[in-house]
Amino acid sequence: MQVSCPNNVKIYNLSAGKSLPEWLDERKRRSLIKKNVDIRRRIELIQDFDMPGVSTSIKVSRDGQYILATGIYKPRVKCFDVNNLSLKFERCFDSEVVAFEILSDDYSKIVFLQCDRNIEFHAAHGKYHRLRIPRFGRDLKYHYPSCDLFVVGVSNEIYRINLERGQFLQSFESEASAINKCDVNPLHHLLVVGTQDGKIEAWDPRVRNRVGVLDCALHCVLQNDRLNTVPAITALKCHGGLTLGIGTSNGQVLLYDIRSSKPFLSKDHGYDLPIRNIEFHKKMDIVYSMDSSIVKIWEKGSGKLYTSIEAENDFNDLCVISDTGMLLVANESAKMQTYYIPSLGPAPYWCSFLDNLTEELEELNYDIIYDDYKFITEKELDELGLSHLKGTNLLRAYMHGYFIDMRLYRKAKDAIKPFEFEEYKKKKIKQKIQETCGSRVQTQQLPSVNKELALKLMDDEGNKNSKKKKKTTPNLLKDERFKALFSNPDFQVDKNSEEYALLNPVISQLEKSRAKKMKAIIARQEESESMNYLHDKENEDGHSSSDESFIHESSSDDEKTWVKDVRKQYRLIKRNRQEKEEEEENEKQRNEEALSNQPNLYEIKEDTEFREAKPVASKRNKSTLGERLQSEEVHNVKVSSSRGSREMTFITGKRKQDVNSKQAVKKHRKEYKHLLRPAGNIHKIKH
Repeated sequence: MQVSCPNNVKIYNLSAGKSLPEWLDERKRRSLIKKNVDIRRRIELIQDFDMPGVSTSIKVSRDGQYILATGIYKPRVKCFDVNNLSLKFERCFDSEVVAFEILSDDYSKIVFLQCDRNIEFHAAHGKYHRLRIPRFGRDLKYHYPSCDLFVVGVSNEIYRINLERGQFLQSFESEASAINKCDVNPLHHLLVVGTQDGKIEAWDPRVRNRVGVLDCALHCVLQNDRLNTVPAITALKCHGGLTLGIGTSNGQVLLYDIRSSKPFLSKDHGYDLPIRNIEFHKKMDIVYSMDSSIVKIWEKGSGKLYTSIEAENDFNDLCVISDTGMLLVANESAKMQTYYIPSLGPAPYWCSFLDNLTEELEELNYDIIYDDYKFITEKELDELGLSHLKGTNLLRAYMHGYFIDMRLYRKAKDAIKPFEFEEYKKKKIKQKIQETCGSRVQTQQLPSVNKELALKLMDDEGNKNSKKKKKTTPNLLKDERFKALFSNPDFQVDKNSEEYALLNPVISQLEKSRAKKMKAIIARQEESESMNYLHDKENEDGHSSSDESFIHESSSDDEKTWVKDVRKQYRLIKRNRQEKEEEEENEKQRNEEALSNQPNLYEIKEDTEFREAKPVASKRNKSTLGERLQSEEVHNVKVSSSRGSREMTFITGKRKQDVNSKQAVKKHRKEYKHLLRPAGNIHKIKH
């Protein structure tokens, strides 16, 4: 059991907690329960109250003794007996259930609307009959006085199936393109349908005619400026004879008195998600409204929030057990959620022990959802410089972070970045100015990253548009997939790299005239960005022609000489590598000379005996070649990455060479190296 207290109202989640695996035997189950405290404290209100994958809808029979729920996968329905708190039966279908209706007081007569246009009738023993409707259905309701089953869906017709005669009757034709929801008022038995066009139509089955139309979308558009489309009706619920609750696709709940064309209360969920279900509390003026992320419980007269239940997984359907404080929720997980709110009513008679249990839990700690606190992580706490507050009353540890008072958080934020709000304000003002002036004539601006590439793409597009035959090739500048290529500095092309010089010889050898024009355009753009916005717009017309005048010439000459450019770049890279290797070798030799010029000092320890020295030649003759090389010669190993070969040079001890003379020879060669004339350019002249 998990307890939370949003808005100072205690909510008990009876489905929270770990469940035991089914494959464990009884002995292992008992040992696991003894070891694990969470499993020992869990409450399994109804046994096997879950689905294999997802639960889609849930209802309670009119006598209150059976709970029926549908889910997937495989598509199925489960019936739970509340007197035994266990599963009564389970049946599978060929296709998923969209909606279902309980026709009798118990489970003996049920009708299911499936996603493949089939309607299945089930009796107590199992499947009874199956028929097919012309269009895909979305909702169905049963009219008890006439024994008519009304089915609405993707058409303007309201299908009527008389269950007493067992045949289709003449359908009601609506003006809407599609109908999402329908409901029957329990007092005056009017059929109310909600359309895709945001209208409510009321039909009287006695006269088989429409008696009223209510345009709810008009009110939503007037009240909500964020809408770009007409909101559809996604939820309907009648309460009493005069009250009608309507949920729209933009997250609004409207409460109407059917005698008025304007709602007496409008409630916005604030999530812009379609309202999936609306329920009314019978004894209290409380309304339950649910979308996929939250269940809001609020007062019917004022719209003030009473409490709310946030979803760990998306909600699909809501069922309120009448005259109690218990809610059943079908969601996008295996477990169906059960919530108990003691302030809304007592527990049902079949689980009256919950009242005693909740009284015992009053003294225990529970999680509180704070409105005036800010949740921050460990990293954010270090950035704010408030790490020294750990362990004090100013921080409350929660999950992977801490709760901090909002006033303290704002003070710390202002101390770190005092001018952040002013910068944000200037940025917003600049964006507003650009939006208002968007209709003016504008030149195509170059991005901040990879300006040369963007300029080349712009010129290629201009050349392509000038031709008669246009190729349907995507533009990288307008493609969202390559947006980071011109905005993220990590994607900046490095022209100094070897890969760029080898793979892009034509781009690296741009003509000087093109480079000058490109620099002029970039400089002009940077100058225009630094000037005032209005002054920029005045001068933009004068420069537009010069900006667009730069067009790449034909790349046929570059295509002919790209092989020579690649070879030239390869020779340059090889020469740079050789020069770098020579510099490293000279530096290494200078270090060795500096070490050789230093005198060798040895420390003479006490109690050391000096004896006659033995000749080293005999010992040297017995050593191996590798040991002699290591002790007598100055060797070096070179590895050429371009060729993949290995070269070793060494000097033996017998052939001693003057280091100074070697350096003099190298210096002499280096001085006269630029005077040498290679013979590679000499060609034979034909007469």
